[in-house]
Amino acid sequence: MELFDTATVLTRVMTSGVVMSIEKSDRELPGLERLLTKKTGRAKAVLLNSRSAAVHAALAGQGIGHGDTIHRPGLAEKDLAFLAWLGISTGDDAAEGAVPAFDDISLDPANAAGLGELAAAAQAPALVVDLTGIGFGPAAAVLTDDAKVWARAERLKIFGAYDLRTMWTQQEDAADLVPGVQFNYRLSPLVAACIRMALGQAVRPLTTTGAEK
Repeated sequence: MELFDTATVLTRVMTSGVVMSIEKSDRELPGLERLLTKKTGRAKAVLLNSRSAAVHAALAGQGIGHGDTIHRPGLAEKDLAFLAWLGISTGDDAAEGAVPAFDDISLDPANAAGLGELAAAAQAPALVVDLTGIGFGPAAAVLTDDAKVWARAERLKIFGAYDLRTMWTQQEDAADLVPGVQFNYRLSPLVAACIRMALGQAVRPLTTTGAEK
């Protein structure tokens, strides 16, 4: 993204007076959620402040936690270490064709325009999209069609008695979804605004034809 575009986005957010995700009038986070659901074809999006947070939310959303074993081959050492910290193990002996606990995509400027095609190949109940490579700080999202997975993952990302949508009324509407521990996994509207602009401007890299080689 051009420096001028970045400055324009940051100025818009700063002058709005809304720079935290707990603000009721924030528009940047919902805007990025809508863009991601549109591009991936998923019904719901949860925005988080790191890939590890998204992995945690994808699993917690499915009720997977300490003592459980998941099928998810090919994870990086960092992901495996985080799962071990959560008390979740990975098994490679799952039946052939078993659906993984989550799929994941890591976006960068080279593949951001192809998010839709990449998401179409995913089969798991939750899709982790690592947005960090786009270049605006650690950021990620969990995409899902399951409303309960979404609700549990959404609740995980804010510590306190209520989630971001009920904290203003302080009237609990889904007590059964409250996890044992909650984390400050909230994404900044500033980061969300920049990622939204970058995804909106993403173009496919030019390819060289045989005649031009």
